Amino acid sequence: MKIYDELVARGLIAQVTDEEQIKELVNEGKATFYIGFDPTADSLHVGHFMALCLMKRLQMAGNKPVVLIGGGTAMVGDPSGRTDMRSMMTKETIQHNCDCFKKQMERFIEFGEDKAIMVNNADWLMDLNYIEVLREVGACFSVNNMLRAECYKQRMEKGLSFLEFNYMIMQSYDFYHLFQKYGCNMQFGGNDQWSNMLGGTELIRKKLGKDAHAMTITLLLNSEGKKMGKTASGAVWLDPDKTKPYDFYQYWRNVADADVLKCIRMLTFLPLEEIDKMDGWEGSQLNTAKEILAYELTKLVHGEEEAEKAKMAAKALFAGGSDDSTMPTFTILDEHFTDGKIAVLDLLTVSKLTPSKSEARRLVMQGGLLVNDEKVTSIDVAFTKEQFDEKFIVKKGKKTFLKIVR
Repeated sequence: MKIYDELVARGLIAQVTDEEQIKELVNEGKATFYIGFDPTADSLHVGHFMALCLMKRLQMAGNKPVVLIGGGTAMVGDPSGRTDMRSMMTKETIQHNCDCFKKQMERFIEFGEDKAIMVNNADWLMDLNYIEVLREVGACFSVNNMLRAECYKQRMEKGLSFLEFNYMIMQSYDFYHLFQKYGCNMQFGGNDQWSNMLGGTELIRKKLGKDAHAMTITLLLNSEGKKMGKTASGAVWLDPDKTKPYDFYQYWRNVADADVLKCIRMLTFLPLEEIDKMDGWEGSQLNTAKEILAYELTKLVHGEEEAEKAKMAAKALFAGGSDDSTMPTFTILDEHFTDGKIAVLDLLTVSKLTPSKSEARRLVMQGGLLVNDEKVTSIDVAFTKEQFDEKFIVKKGKKTFLKIVR
Protein backbone atom coordinates (compact mmCIF):
# COMPACT_ATOMS: atom_id res chain seq x y z
CA MET A 1 0.00 0.00 0.00
CA LYS A 2 1.38 3.41 -0.97
CA ILE A 3 1.58 6.19 1.58
CA TYR A 4 -1.42 8.22 0.38
CA ASP A 5 -3.66 5.15 0.47
CA GLU A 6 -2.33 4.35 3.93
CA LEU A 7 -3.22 7.85 5.16
CA VAL A 8 -6.75 7.34 3.85
CA ALA A 9 -6.99 3.87 5.39
CA ARG A 10 -5.87 5.24 8.75
CA GLY A 11 -8.65 7.84 8.62
CA LEU A 12 -6.32 10.82 8.39
CA ILE A 13 -7.57 12.55 5.25
CA ALA A 14 -10.78 14.57 5.35
CA GLN A 15 -10.68 17.05 2.46
CA VAL A 16 -8.25 17.71 -0.35
CA THR A 17 -7.82 19.89 -3.42
CA ASP A 18 -6.34 18.35 -6.58
CA GLU A 19 -6.40 14.83 -5.16
CA GLU A 20 -4.72 13.10 -8.10
CA GLN A 21 -1.78 15.53 -8.06
CA ILE A 22 -1.50 15.30 -4.28
CA LYS A 23 -1.51 11.51 -4.41
CA GLU A 24 1.18 11.49 -7.10
CA LEU A 25 3.47 13.91 -5.23
CA VAL A 26 3.07 12.17 -1.88
CA ASN A 27 3.48 8.64 -3.22
CA GLU A 28 6.61 9.60 -5.19
CA GLY A 29 8.16 11.45 -2.23
CA LYS A 30 8.08 14.78 -4.08
CA ALA A 31 5.96 16.73 -1.62
CA THR A 32 7.47 19.57 0.35
CA PHE A 33 4.72 20.21 2.86
CA TYR A 34 4.19 22.37 5.89
CA ILE A 35 2.16 22.21 9.07
CA GLY A 36 1.95 25.22 11.36
CA PHE A 37 2.20 25.28 15.14
CA ASP A 38 1.39 28.44 17.09
CA PRO A 39 3.70 28.55 20.16
CA THR A 40 1.04 29.42 22.72
CA ALA A 41 2.70 27.27 25.45
CA ASP A 42 6.19 25.98 26.25
CA SER A 43 5.25 22.39 25.40
CA LEU A 44 3.33 20.50 22.74
CA HIS A 45 0.39 18.47 24.02
CA VAL A 46 -1.37 15.32 22.87
CA GLY A 47 -3.64 17.36 20.63
CA HIS A 48 -0.60 17.89 18.37
CA PHE A 49 -0.08 14.14 18.03
CA MET A 50 -1.92 13.69 14.78
CA ALA A 51 0.11 16.34 12.98
CA LEU A 52 3.41 15.07 14.39
CA CYS A 53 2.67 11.47 13.43
CA LEU A 54 1.56 12.55 9.97
CA MET A 55 4.81 14.44 9.41
CA LYS A 56 6.79 11.42 10.52
CA ARG A 57 4.88 9.10 8.17
CA LEU A 58 5.35 11.39 5.19
CA GLN A 59 9.04 11.91 5.91
CA MET A 60 9.55 8.15 6.12
CA ALA A 61 8.02 7.98 2.61
CA GLY A 62 10.62 10.43 1.27
CA ASN A 63 8.69 13.69 1.53
CA LYS A 64 10.14 16.84 3.11
CA PRO A 65 8.44 18.42 6.12
CA VAL A 66 8.56 22.14 6.80
CA VAL A 67 7.69 22.82 10.43
CA LEU A 68 6.29 26.32 10.61
CA ILE A 69 6.44 27.88 14.05
CA GLY A 70 4.00 30.76 14.26
CA GLY A 71 6.14 33.29 16.07
CA GLY A 72 4.52 36.00 13.97
CA THR A 73 0.93 34.74 13.87
CA ALA A 74 1.09 34.16 17.63
CA MET A 75 1.34 37.93 17.99
CA VAL A 76 -2.20 38.08 16.55
CA GLY A 77 -3.89 34.85 17.66
CA ASP A 78 -6.03 32.37 15.75
CA PRO A 79 -9.78 32.93 16.30
CA SER A 80 -10.62 29.36 15.19
CA GLY A 81 -12.54 27.44 17.82
CA ARG A 82 -12.43 30.27 20.35
CA THR A 83 -15.14 32.42 21.90
CA ASP A 84 -12.76 35.16 23.05
CA MET A 85 -9.46 36.72 22.07
CA ARG A 86 -6.19 35.04 23.05
CA SER A 87 -4.01 36.80 25.59
CA MET A 88 -1.06 38.68 24.12
CA MET A 89 2.40 37.14 24.55
CA THR A 90 5.78 38.89 24.60
CA LYS A 91 8.41 38.22 21.94
CA GLU A 92 10.61 36.61 24.61
CA THR A 93 7.88 34.16 25.66
CA ILE A 94 7.13 33.26 22.05
CA GLN A 95 10.82 32.57 21.33
CA HIS A 96 11.15 30.42 24.44
CA ASN A 97 8.11 28.38 23.39
CA CYS A 98 9.54 27.98 19.86
CA ASP A 99 12.77 26.56 21.29
CA CYS A 100 10.84 24.09 23.45
CA PHE A 101 8.77 22.94 20.47
CA LYS A 102 11.82 22.11 18.36
CA LYS A 103 13.41 20.05 21.11
CA GLN A 104 10.25 17.95 21.43
CA MET A 105 9.68 17.62 17.69
CA GLU A 106 13.13 16.13 17.20
CA ARG A 107 11.78 12.91 18.72
CA PHE A 108 9.37 12.63 15.79
CA ILE A 109 11.03 14.35 12.85
CA GLU A 110 14.57 14.22 11.50
CA PHE A 111 15.95 17.70 10.93
CA GLY A 112 19.01 18.51 8.86
CA GLU A 113 20.28 19.14 5.36
CA ASP A 114 17.84 17.75 2.77
CA LYS A 115 15.61 16.63 5.64
CA ALA A 116 13.02 18.51 7.67
CA ILE A 117 13.46 22.20 8.29
CA MET A 118 11.96 24.49 10.92
CA VAL A 119 11.08 28.07 10.08
CA ASN A 120 9.50 30.87 12.08
CA ASN A 121 7.03 33.14 10.33
CA ALA A 122 8.15 36.03 12.53
CA ASP A 123 11.18 36.18 10.21
CA TRP A 124 9.04 37.49 7.36
CA LEU A 125 5.76 38.69 8.88
CA MET A 126 7.36 41.08 11.36
CA ASP A 127 9.13 43.02 8.61
CA LEU A 128 6.17 43.46 6.27
CA ASN A 129 5.12 46.95 5.26
CA TYR A 130 1.46 47.54 6.12
CA ILE A 131 0.55 49.51 3.00
CA GLU A 132 2.37 47.01 0.80
CA VAL A 133 0.45 44.12 2.36
CA LEU A 134 -2.84 45.91 1.81
CA ARG A 135 -2.07 46.50 -1.85
CA GLU A 136 -0.28 43.27 -2.74
CA VAL A 137 -2.11 40.76 -0.53
CA GLY A 138 -5.30 42.37 0.75
CA ALA A 139 -6.51 42.99 -2.78
CA CYS A 140 -6.62 39.21 -3.34
CA PHE A 141 -9.16 38.60 -0.54
CA SER A 142 -12.91 39.07 -0.58
CA VAL A 143 -14.28 40.28 2.75
CA ASN A 144 -17.61 38.64 1.87
CA ASN A 145 -15.90 35.26 1.47
CA MET A 146 -13.89 35.72 4.65
CA LEU A 147 -17.02 36.43 6.69
CA ARG A 148 -18.55 33.19 5.44
CA ALA A 149 -15.64 31.23 6.93
CA GLU A 150 -16.66 29.19 9.99
CA CYS A 151 -13.78 30.55 12.09
CA TYR A 152 -15.22 34.06 11.73
CA LYS A 153 -18.95 33.29 11.69
CA GLN A 154 -18.84 31.76 15.16
CA ARG A 155 -17.29 34.91 16.57
CA MET A 156 -19.50 37.55 14.96
CA GLU A 157 -22.08 37.66 17.76
CA LYS A 158 -19.57 37.85 20.61
CA GLY A 159 -17.22 40.16 18.76
CA LEU A 160 -14.31 39.73 16.38
CA SER A 161 -11.42 42.16 16.58
CA PHE A 162 -9.80 43.56 13.46
CA LEU A 163 -6.55 42.11 14.84
CA GLU A 164 -7.89 38.56 14.60
CA PHE A 165 -9.63 39.26 11.31
CA ASN A 166 -6.16 39.49 9.78
CA TYR A 167 -5.16 35.98 10.85
CA MET A 168 -6.41 34.35 7.65
CA ILE A 169 -4.42 36.79 5.54
CA MET A 170 -1.27 36.17 7.58
CA GLN A 171 -1.61 32.37 7.37
CA SER A 172 -2.28 32.60 3.65
CA TYR A 173 0.81 34.74 3.22
CA ASP A 174 2.83 32.05 5.02
CA PHE A 175 2.02 29.50 2.31
CA TYR A 176 2.76 32.06 -0.41
CA HIS A 177 6.15 32.81 1.18
CA LEU A 178 7.05 29.14 1.74
CA PHE A 179 6.03 28.27 -1.82
CA GLN A 180 8.35 30.90 -3.24
CA LYS A 181 11.34 30.44 -0.93
CA TYR A 182 11.34 26.71 -0.19
CA GLY A 183 9.30 25.21 -3.01
CA CYS A 184 6.65 24.19 -0.49
CA ASN A 185 3.85 22.76 -2.64
CA MET A 186 1.48 21.39 -0.01
CA GLN A 187 -0.04 22.35 3.32
CA PHE A 188 -1.74 20.24 5.96
CA GLY A 189 -4.01 21.35 8.78
CA GLY A 190 -7.12 20.54 10.76
CA ASN A 191 -10.72 20.87 9.64
CA ASP A 192 -10.91 24.14 11.55
CA GLN A 193 -8.14 25.52 9.32
CA TRP A 194 -9.75 24.72 5.97
CA SER A 195 -10.78 28.31 5.13
CA ASN A 196 -7.35 29.67 6.07
CA MET A 197 -5.65 27.01 3.98
CA LEU A 198 -7.81 27.63 0.94
CA GLY A 199 -6.91 31.30 1.30
CA GLY A 200 -3.22 30.41 0.92
CA THR A 201 -3.85 28.25 -2.13
CA GLU A 202 -5.90 30.98 -3.80
CA LEU A 203 -3.33 33.66 -2.98
CA ILE A 204 -0.59 31.67 -4.72
CA ARG A 205 -2.72 31.13 -7.79
CA LYS A 206 -3.82 34.76 -7.99
CA LYS A 207 -0.29 36.09 -7.57
CA LEU A 208 1.61 33.49 -9.58
CA GLY A 209 -0.95 32.19 -12.04
CA LYS A 210 -3.44 29.33 -12.20
CA ASP A 211 -0.70 26.86 -13.07
CA ALA A 212 1.00 27.32 -9.70
CA HIS A 213 0.84 23.94 -7.98
CA ALA A 214 -0.28 24.68 -4.44
CA MET A 215 -2.41 22.11 -2.67
CA THR A 216 -4.18 21.63 0.61
CA ILE A 217 -5.17 18.67 2.73
CA THR A 218 -7.02 18.66 6.04
CA LEU A 219 -6.68 16.01 8.67
CA LEU A 220 -9.76 14.12 9.79
CA LEU A 221 -10.78 14.96 13.35
CA ASN A 222 -7.79 17.19 13.96
CA SER A 223 -10.13 19.67 15.64
CA GLU A 224 -11.13 16.83 17.94
CA GLY A 225 -7.45 16.02 18.28
CA LYS A 226 -6.85 19.43 19.78
CA LYS A 227 -9.42 18.60 22.44
CA MET A 228 -7.46 15.44 23.21
CA GLY A 229 -4.89 17.67 24.87
CA LYS A 230 -7.33 18.66 27.60
CA THR A 231 -8.67 16.60 30.47
CA ALA A 232 -10.78 17.47 33.48
CA SER A 233 -7.61 18.10 35.48
CA GLY A 234 -5.68 20.13 32.89
CA ALA A 235 -3.58 19.54 29.80
CA VAL A 236 -1.69 16.37 28.82
CA TRP A 237 1.71 17.61 27.75
CA LEU A 238 4.58 15.96 25.92
CA ASP A 239 7.07 17.54 28.33
CA PRO A 240 7.77 14.94 31.07
CA ASP A 241 8.17 17.75 33.62
CA LYS A 242 4.58 18.81 32.94
CA THR A 243 2.98 15.39 32.48
CA LYS A 244 4.89 12.44 33.94
CA PRO A 245 5.39 9.49 31.56
CA TYR A 246 3.24 7.32 33.84
CA ASP A 247 0.38 9.84 33.73
CA PHE A 248 0.84 10.11 29.96
CA TYR A 249 0.55 6.31 29.71
CA GLN A 250 -2.55 6.34 31.91
CA TYR A 251 -4.19 9.03 29.78
CA TRP A 252 -4.13 6.75 26.74
CA ARG A 253 -4.92 3.66 28.84
CA ASN A 254 -8.16 5.34 29.84
CA VAL A 255 -9.49 6.41 26.42
CA ALA A 256 -13.11 5.50 25.72
CA ASP A 257 -13.85 2.06 24.26
CA ALA A 258 -15.30 3.68 21.15
CA ASP A 259 -12.08 5.63 20.49
CA VAL A 260 -9.31 3.14 21.17
CA LEU A 261 -9.07 1.48 17.73
CA LYS A 262 -9.46 4.84 16.00
CA CYS A 263 -6.53 6.18 18.03
CA ILE A 264 -4.41 3.10 17.33
CA ARG A 265 -5.09 3.45 13.62
CA MET A 266 -4.37 7.17 13.46
CA LEU A 267 -1.56 7.60 15.94
CA THR A 268 0.55 4.45 16.17
CA PHE A 269 2.91 3.00 13.59
CA LEU A 270 1.64 -0.54 13.96
CA PRO A 271 0.95 -2.23 10.59
CA LEU A 272 -2.60 -1.81 9.34
CA GLU A 273 -2.89 -5.58 8.92
CA GLU A 274 -2.25 -6.01 12.64
CA ILE A 275 -4.75 -3.27 13.55
CA ASP A 276 -7.43 -4.69 11.25
CA LYS A 277 -7.35 -7.91 13.28
CA MET A 278 -8.42 -5.88 16.34
CA ASP A 279 -11.59 -4.58 14.70
CA GLY A 280 -13.72 -7.32 16.22
CA TRP A 281 -12.29 -7.03 19.72
CA GLU A 282 -14.79 -6.57 22.55
CA GLY A 283 -14.90 -6.55 26.33
CA SER A 284 -11.58 -7.38 27.97
CA GLN A 285 -9.87 -7.38 24.59
CA LEU A 286 -10.48 -3.62 24.40
CA ASN A 287 -8.47 -3.25 27.60
CA THR A 288 -5.63 -5.04 25.85
CA ALA A 289 -6.00 -2.64 22.92
CA LYS A 290 -5.80 0.31 25.32
CA GLU A 291 -2.60 -1.08 26.82
CA ILE A 292 -1.14 -1.40 23.31
CA LEU A 293 -2.12 2.19 22.50
CA ALA A 294 -0.70 3.56 25.75
CA TYR A 295 2.56 1.66 25.39
CA GLU A 296 3.15 2.58 21.74
CA LEU A 297 2.52 6.29 22.25
CA THR A 298 4.52 6.49 25.48
CA LYS A 299 7.41 4.80 23.67
CA LEU A 300 7.10 7.24 20.79
CA VAL A 301 7.22 10.33 23.05
CA HIS A 302 9.31 9.25 26.04
CA GLY A 303 11.28 6.25 24.81
CA GLU A 304 11.04 2.51 25.34
CA GLU A 305 12.51 2.53 28.86
CA GLU A 306 9.88 4.95 30.20
CA ALA A 307 7.13 3.05 28.38
CA GLU A 308 8.22 -0.19 30.06
CA LYS A 309 8.32 1.50 33.47
CA ALA A 310 4.82 2.91 33.02
CA LYS A 311 3.48 -0.44 31.85
CA MET A 312 5.01 -2.30 34.78
CA ALA A 313 3.78 0.29 37.27
CA ALA A 314 0.24 0.11 35.92
CA LYS A 315 0.18 -3.69 36.03
CA ALA A 316 1.58 -3.81 39.58
CA LEU A 317 -0.88 -1.26 40.91
CA PHE A 318 -4.00 -2.59 39.27
CA ALA A 319 -3.12 -6.15 40.17
CA GLY A 320 -3.12 -5.04 43.80
CA GLY A 321 0.57 -5.67 44.24
CA SER A 322 2.67 -4.04 46.94
CA ASP A 323 5.67 -3.27 44.72
CA ASP A 324 5.85 0.51 44.34
CA SER A 325 9.36 0.62 42.84
CA THR A 326 8.09 1.73 39.44
CA MET A 327 5.42 4.09 40.77
CA PRO A 328 5.70 7.77 39.80
CA THR A 329 7.51 9.61 42.59
CA PHE A 330 7.53 13.18 43.84
CA THR A 331 10.22 14.48 46.20
CA ILE A 332 8.85 16.95 48.71
CA LEU A 333 11.27 19.66 49.89
CA ASP A 334 11.65 21.50 53.19
CA GLU A 335 10.50 24.70 51.49
CA HIS A 336 7.10 23.12 50.91
CA PHE A 337 6.40 22.98 54.65
CA THR A 338 5.17 25.71 56.98
CA ASP A 339 5.90 25.14 60.66
CA GLY A 340 6.73 21.52 59.82
CA LYS A 341 3.41 20.81 58.10
CA ILE A 342 1.85 20.92 54.64
CA ALA A 343 -1.87 21.26 54.01
CA VAL A 344 -3.48 18.63 51.81
CA LEU A 345 -4.51 21.19 49.16
CA ASP A 346 -0.94 22.50 48.98
CA LEU A 347 0.39 18.95 48.71
CA LEU A 348 -1.86 18.18 45.75
CA THR A 349 -0.82 21.32 43.87
CA VAL A 350 2.95 21.25 44.51
CA SER A 351 3.05 17.58 43.49
CA LYS A 352 1.01 18.51 40.36
CA LEU A 353 -1.63 15.90 41.11
CA THR A 354 -4.07 18.76 40.56
CA PRO A 355 -3.47 21.92 38.53
CA SER A 356 -5.03 24.25 41.11
CA LYS A 357 -6.27 24.45 44.67
CA SER A 358 -9.85 24.63 43.46
CA GLU A 359 -9.39 21.28 41.68
CA ALA A 360 -7.72 19.91 44.81
CA ARG A 361 -10.60 21.07 46.99
CA ARG A 362 -13.13 19.47 44.63
CA LEU A 363 -11.18 16.18 44.63
CA VAL A 364 -11.19 15.97 48.44
CA MET A 365 -14.81 17.03 48.86
CA GLN A 366 -15.95 14.45 46.31
CA GLY A 367 -14.14 11.69 48.17
CA GLY A 368 -11.62 11.00 45.43
CA LEU A 369 -8.39 11.20 47.48
CA LEU A 370 -6.75 8.41 49.46
CA VAL A 371 -3.48 8.53 51.41
CA ASN A 372 -2.04 5.12 52.25
CA ASP A 373 -5.44 3.59 51.37
CA GLU A 374 -7.33 5.86 53.80
CA LYS A 375 -9.81 8.39 52.43
CA VAL A 376 -9.06 12.04 53.13
CA THR A 377 -12.39 13.56 54.15
CA SER A 378 -11.49 17.16 55.03
CA ILE A 379 -9.75 19.97 53.16
CA ASP A 380 -8.25 21.05 56.51
CA VAL A 381 -6.05 17.96 56.82
CA ALA A 382 -2.31 18.63 57.07
CA PHE A 383 0.69 16.28 57.08
CA THR A 384 3.91 16.56 59.09
CA LYS A 385 7.42 16.16 57.71
CA GLU A 386 7.86 12.95 59.63
CA GLN A 387 4.94 11.28 57.86
CA PHE A 388 6.88 11.42 54.60
CA ASP A 389 9.77 9.49 56.11
CA GLU A 390 7.54 6.41 55.97
CA LYS A 391 5.58 5.01 53.04
CA PHE A 392 3.35 7.78 51.66
CA ILE A 393 1.19 6.78 48.69
CA VAL A 394 -1.44 9.16 47.31
CA LYS A 395 -4.24 7.83 45.12
CA LYS A 396 -6.32 10.27 43.06
CA GLY A 397 -9.52 8.80 41.74
CA LYS A 398 -9.39 5.18 40.66
CA LYS A 399 -6.23 5.05 38.58
CA THR A 400 -3.70 7.77 39.48
CA PHE A 401 -1.04 6.91 42.06
CA LEU A 402 1.90 8.96 43.35
CA LYS A 403 4.58 8.04 45.86
CA ILE A 404 5.81 11.05 47.83
CA VAL A 405 9.24 10.91 49.48
CA ARG A 406 11.40 13.35 51.44
